[in-house]
Amino acid sequence: MTKQKTFTGVVASDKMDKSRTIVIITREKHPLYKKYVPKRTKLMVHDEQNASALGDKVLIGETKPISKRKSWVLLEVLDKHQD
Repeated sequence: MTKQKTFTGVVASDKMDKSRTIVIITREKHPLYKKYVPKRTKLMVHDEQNASALGDKVLIGETKPISKRKSWVLLEVLDKHQD
């Protein structure tokens, strides 16, 4: 049995119903120059209750494929964005 992968990211788009676009920023060391370079990944996430909004910090986990681009599900909203 393998453990479910989880990531923390920020909601980049909440315009769809029950779907969100999440941006995950990781830092990887450059192989030649040995400096850390930010890497940005955009993922489609299933949000059943439409609980998250634009700018919220969220925790996502992997799941079986829900659609062509969605194989991640929203686990919880960690921090609500204040306007």
